[in-house]
Amino acid sequence: MPLTNGDAPMGSSQLTPEKVALAYKTALDVYCHQNANGDGLDAETLLDSKINGGLTYNDFLVLPGYIGFAAADVALDTPVTKRISLKTPLVSSPMDTVTEHSMAIHLALLGGLGVIHHNCSAEDQAEMVRKVKRFENGFILDPVVLSPSTTVGEAKALKEKWGFGGFPVTESGRLRSALIGMITTRDIQFHPNPEDPVTAVMSTDLVTAPSGTTLTEANAVLSKSKKGKLPIVDPANNNLVSLLSRSDLMKNLHYPLASKLPHSKQLICAAAIGTRPEDKERLRILAEAGLDIVVLDSSQGNSIFQIEMIKYIKEHHPGLDVIGGNVVTTAQAASLIAAGVDGLRIGMGSGSACITQEVMAVGRPQAASVFNVSKFAAKFGVPCIADGGIQNVGHIVKGLALGASTVMMGGLLAGTTESPGNYFVSREGQLVKAYRGMGSIDAMEDKKAGVATKTSKASNAGTARYFSEGDRLLVAQGVSGSVLDRGSVTKFVPYLLAGLQHSLQDIGVKSLVELRRGVREGMVRFELRTVSAQAEGNVHGLHSFDKKLYS
Repeated sequence: MPLTNGDAPMGSSQLTPEKVALAYKTALDVYCHQNANGDGLDAETLLDSKINGGLTYNDFLVLPGYIGFAAADVALDTPVTKRISLKTPLVSSPMDTVTEHSMAIHLALLGGLGVIHHNCSAEDQAEMVRKVKRFENGFILDPVVLSPSTTVGEAKALKEKWGFGGFPVTESGRLRSALIGMITTRDIQFHPNPEDPVTAVMSTDLVTAPSGTTLTEANAVLSKSKKGKLPIVDPANNNLVSLLSRSDLMKNLHYPLASKLPHSKQLICAAAIGTRPEDKERLRILAEAGLDIVVLDSSQGNSIFQIEMIKYIKEHHPGLDVIGGNVVTTAQAASLIAAGVDGLRIGMGSGSACITQEVMAVGRPQAASVFNVSKFAAKFGVPCIADGGIQNVGHIVKGLALGASTVMMGGLLAGTTESPGNYFVSREGQLVKAYRGMGSIDAMEDKKAGVATKTSKASNAGTARYFSEGDRLLVAQGVSGSVLDRGSVTKFVPYLLAGLQHSLQDIGVKSLVELRRGVREGMVRFELRTVSAQAEGNVHGLHSFDKKLYS
C-alpha cells in the first residue's frame, strides 16, 4: 500500500490511480515492445531536407545509449584515405594561419594529420614537408652525411638548418661509403675554429649495428648505449647503410599514437596544392620531399581543372594518395570519385572565417552536406573529411556521427602555439593570434606565394582556391580577424580526444566504426533542437561564470 501524506485520499499519490502499475522487472520488455524503433529520429529522417530543411550541427543532438565500458576503452582509429588510417580523427586545415611544419609535426605526433598550406613558394612548402618527414624516423634511410673535408662551420650551419646536430662522417661524404666517425652537437658547439675539418673533432669510438638488424633489436642496442645515434653498417665493408636516433626512440615512448608510415616510421605528411598547370611542378617538388597525401584545395571541387589534376596525379604519382574537394552534393562527389580520389573534403561556406554562402549564395548547411556526401562516398570506400563549422567537441562528434571519418579544423587550432604567426594583445587586453580565411582580401593579396609582379595573383593560394587568378577586382569570400590563445596543441588536442571518447561513451559505442554502423542501422538516434532547446543546452540563468574547458 502506498504511503500518503496527511489526510490525502488513499491512492492519490499514484501516477495513474485508475491503472495497476506493471511489475518493474518487465520494463525492458515493455520498452522493446512499444518502442521498436527507439526514441528520437534515425539519421535518414533527421537529415531529410524535405521535412526539416537543411540542418547544421547546432540543430540536433545525439541521444544517449547504454554505458558498459570506460571512456578510455573507446577506439578512435579511422581512415583518412583509402590506404592511410590515423589513430585519431583530427586534421588541420591548409590555411596560412593554421598549418605549417610545426602544426603538422605536433598533430601527427598526437595521432592526427596536418595539411601544410600552399600560400608560399613550392620550395618553402617542400622544406616544411622535409621537416615533418625528418622529425621522426625508424631507420633513417637518407641521413645527412658529412665528408672528411666538411668544416666545423658547415656542420654548425647544417644543425641550424635541420634542427639536429648528429651527423655520420664517411669517406666519400655519401651513404654506402665507409663510416669513419660521428659528429655531435657537443663536438662542435664550443670549437673555436670554424675552418677546421670535422675529422679534427669527430668521435671515432662508435657503437654500430650490422645491416639486417630489426628495429626492435636496434632500439635495444641504442637504449643500452650512451650514444645519441646508432649507425647501421654493412659488416663486410663497414659501409653506412642507415641511421637510428635516440630522440626518435624517446618520441616513440612519449607519443604512442603518432601517425607514422609502417615501413619507414616517419610521420605522415599532407600538403595542399591548387589545380593550375604550374601546380604540377609544385607537386613534383613536394613528392621529392617525401609527401604522402596531396590535398587539392578548391572551394568548389567539381571542376574540369580538378578532375584533370586527379587523373594526372594518379598517372604520374601513383604512390600519392589524393584528397579532392571541396564538395557538398553527391553530384560533385560522384565526379571526383569517378576520377579516382582516395578521399573527399566536405564543406562550402561553413568555416568561421568564410562568407561564401553570404556573398555567393552557394553552399549547403554542413550537417546536410556531411551526411549525404559521406553516405554516397561510403559505397565506393572513399573516406570523407568534414571540413568547416567545427567550434567545439560536440561538433566533432556530430560530424563523425553523420558519416565523416575525420574532421578538419581551422579556427579551432589557429590560436594554438604551433600555428603560424605571432601573438598580440587585443583592445580588450586578451592574448590573441591573427586568423584569416583563404578567401579574405588579405590572403588573396598576399605575395608569399610568388614574386610581386602583375601576375603574382596567379601564384596565390587564395585566388587559386576561389578561381580568382584573372580577376581585376577581387571579391572576398572570407574575412580576417583574430582568435583567442588556446595554448599548445599538446594540451588542447588531448582535451578534444578525451571529450570525444566521453561522448562516444555516452552514446554507448566503443569505436568510430561502431558509431557509423549504429547510425547506419538506426540504432544511434537523434533529436531536433528548437531555438529554445539550443538556449537551454548552453549556459543560462547565471549572473556570471567562468567557462574553463580543461585542466
